[in-house]
Amino acid sequence: MSDNKEFFITRQAIESLTHKLSLPELGKYSQDWEYESADSSRVNEFVSFYESAELNPSEKFALMSLIISSFDDAVTEGKIEDGIWGKIKGHLISDIDLNRKTILYWSLVDEEINNCFSCTPFMREIILD
Repeated sequence: MSDNKEFFITRQAIESLTHKLSLPELGKYSQDWEYESADSSRVNEFVSFYESAELNPSEKFALMSLIISSFDDAVTEGKIEDGIWGKIKGHLISDIDLNRKTILYWSLVDEEINNCFSCTPFMREIILD
């Protein structure tokens, strides 16, 4: 997976998604929006929004980052909803140019599996396919 084009989470995408998804407003010194706004109980809602909303590439990239962070929390908590990984994986693959950086980040391909995120085994499925 080569990185031809990189996307980043923009302030505009954060503000738009915060409004559209009624997410908590970030503080002045907040960092890593996708981690601070992650919510394991809303993974299905976030995926449904990804599927139905009219989003620009920047918003789609930011939303997928939020989805994966929320999914990681759900895996950690043992609260994965049936079929949700298949939907997420499908979107990651269908928008591969947009999501390449996200897939590589969460896959931690150079790390031992016991030193990874909870969702890393799922993300590695994409790398191995």
